This record gives sequence, C-alpha cells and structure tokens, in this order.
Amino acid sequence: MKKGKADPCNYLFRRARVIDPARDMDAVADVLVVDGILTDIKPNIDLPSDRLAHFAVIDASEKWIVPGLIDMHVHLREPGEEYKETIDTGTMAAVAGGYTAVACMPNTKPVNDCAAVTEYILERAREQGHCRVLPVGAVSSGLEGRSLAEFGELKASGAVAVTDDGRPVANSMLMRRALEYAKNFDLPVISHAEDPALSEGGLMNEGPTSTLLGLHGIPNAAEEVMVARDLVLAELTGARLHIAHVSTAGAVRMIREAKSRGVPVTAETAPHYFTLTDDRLMTFDTLYKVNPPIRGSADVEAVKRGLADGTIDAVATDHAPHSSVEKDTEFEYAANGIIGLESALPLILELVREKTLTPSQAVAKVSCNPARILGLPLGTLLLNERACMTYLDPEFYFVLDCTTFRSKSRNCPFHGQPTRGRALITFFDGKVAFSRLSK
Repeated sequence: MKKGKADPCNYLFRRARVIDPARDMDAVADVLVVDGILTDIKPNIDLPSDRLAHFAVIDASEKWIVPGLIDMHVHLREPGEEYKETIDTGTMAAVAGGYTAVACMPNTKPVNDCAAVTEYILERAREQGHCRVLPVGAVSSGLEGRSLAEFGELKASGAVAVTDDGRPVANSMLMRRALEYAKNFDLPVISHAEDPALSEGGLMNEGPTSTLLGLHGIPNAAEEVMVARDLVLAELTGARLHIAHVSTAGAVRMIREAKSRGVPVTAETAPHYFTLTDDRLMTFDTLYKVNPPIRGSADVEAVKRGLADGTIDAVATDHAPHSSVEKDTEFEYAANGIIGLESALPLILELVREKTLTPSQAVAKVSCNPARILGLPLGTLLLNERACMTYLDPEFYFVLDCTTFRSKSRNCPFHGQPTRGRALITFFDGKVAFSRLSK
C-alpha cells in the first residue's frame, strides 16, 4: 500500500445489505468502521452524538457491503512490459473496480519462475500497490514446457499457485509431474486448457461467423481435449486442478461430471464468456480478439448454467492490458486479450438482474470461492480486523468509458456500453483505497 495515500478511517453505514457468503450472511444491517477496523455489524448501531461527529455517516439503503473482491486471474505486466500496465496502475484499476486482491499471472519478462521474480513483485506491491497482490508462479522454467520450475522455492517466496497461463502445458507427462509436485506443496495448478495443434493459426471461434469472415477458426475441441486430459491427470494424482477461462459447453459438461465423481477440480470463467458471442467480430474489431476466443450463444448459455449450478466456482477477469501498438493493427497480427478490472462488476451483477445467480452466489464467485481455491484466509468480513470490504451500489447507472479507467491500457470491448452496478468505496488494509464519495 502506498504510504500517505489514505489514513485510518471512521465510517458508519446505515441500513446496508451485508452479503458475506462465507458466513451465510445476507441481511440489512449497520456497519461500523473505527480507525480502519471493522468493529461491528448488527441491525442497529447507536453512537453518542459527540462520538458520532467523528464519523462519516452514510445512508446505505439499497446499497451492498461485501467482502473485498478477489480476482484470481490478472496480468499486471510488471516486470518487463510496464508500457502496458504496472503494479501501480493495475492495482489502482483493481480498487476502482471493487477488488482488494489480485492474483497475477507469471508470463512477465522475465517469467515468474523463481523466487527472485516473485519477491520483486511482492516488493513492488508493498511500495506501489493499492491492494493485495498474489503472485502466481510458472509451471515450467521460462514457460517453455520442458522442465518444471522450482515449486518449493516459489511457494516459500510467496506464490499462491502455479500455471503456464498464456501457453498450455502441452506435454502430458510434464503436466502429470507438475500436479504431483504441486500436491507436495499444497499449490493448485491452473490449467490454460488449449491443444496447440488444434488451435494453431486460429484467430477466432470456429463456426459460421469465422467461415463468413474467412478467418481461420479455433474449434471448441481445442479447449475440451485439454480439459479432458487434465481432468484425467487430476484424478490420477489427486492433486488440485483449476481450469482457467472456461469458454465452451463441452468443458462445462466435463468439469461438472468430474466434480460429481470427486475429482479435485475447480474452474473459473470471465465476463466476456457469459456476455459476448462471436458475431461481435463481424466488424473485425480487434478489441474482441481473446484466447480462448469468444464463442457461440450455446456456449454462453452453458457457461451461465455452469455458474448457476456451481460447476464454475469463480469469475475472474483475465485482465490483459495491451497498448495500441498491439491492438490497432490487422486482425491477424493483433494481440489476444482485453482489460476487465474496471468493467467486471456490472457485468457480474447483470447475472443477478437476469436471475442466473442470486446476490450471494454472485458475491461468492469473486470473494470466498477464489480465496478457497487459492487456500487463503480472505473473502469474508472479519470483525476486529482492518477493513477489507467493498461498498457498492448494484443499481448505479453509468456508461462504461475506458478513457477514464485507471489502467494504462484501453483495450476494453465494453466501452460506451450503458450498465448498472459500481463500487463506491473500496476498503483495503483499514484504509480507503478508492472512493467515489466525498467524506
């Protein structure tokens, strides 16, 4: 946390809807924060008038207070590509979006495959970060898929999981060994599920739209073949497997079936996979170019069902900043990825408005569930601890405007979209990390 950015605070929220799925709480209550400590949550909190004068008293009717949101899949680009994003700007984007913790992927330059890079990220987070940064280490040295990184060293230095995200672990024996090795250190292995032989040369989802546009497609099978393999290996080893950015109906179906048999697997998806369909690419807009690609309507509905029934445990943004150099070019050469930290919350809340998820289910996908997957004591409202929570208005109407984002990059396909739901105050470590209100 940057020193001097925010002081310990005194707040009394009146009549907030407090949602904490980890405690099975969904109730209207007053919430008291004293000198940055979450002191009390109860139906009515009375303070003497002389003491009340030292508090910001907020009428929180129709607003929510939830645990600080957790995004378990972001790219902060530091070290190595600071022109796209930094730990400073990425975590500022996070708190503006309501997030108090982000897990950053290892495909930096240099790759986070050793203690030195993990420690550098954590040191930069202490100096420049606005929220908690959770480094994720590499599965293989240099993300080259040839030999395993030193998981014990990564864990000891602060890594919370391992992945070669951005690239699949193509070698099945290496993936087996990764799962076995990670199990010894109680680290989840995050799978970037992609068969490179099936996706090679692909630019978008394989289907009628890709045929019409004359673009080489990526079939659903490219994801599903690798999901199937990794589920088999997780069952064989008994190790914790997490499937990243699930996008296809087949992947959802296989994960659901594996869970029913007790395979230790969890899964995430991203807002663009339950919001967008591949017909958005009819204009060849590179803002919609992601990997895995945006799929068809049947896949979107399957992802929503997977979220509703718990097959998909978490929603992560896969926040992937790129500069105009990588995006403002021919579709074939444009980089994959979009930013999401400042647009995710209203898209997730849309699932509540359309009754795909209950409010408690939606909050769980970005709080206690990611914390459980990563094995961290986060994602819940802890009394007598420094406040780590998000105060939000689920009906706050605004137009998404990426020119106002705190992120360094602007590659957001939702720019200009009218939407509802916004973080008003984000508390982290007992301080106001971000506020849209004047105290």
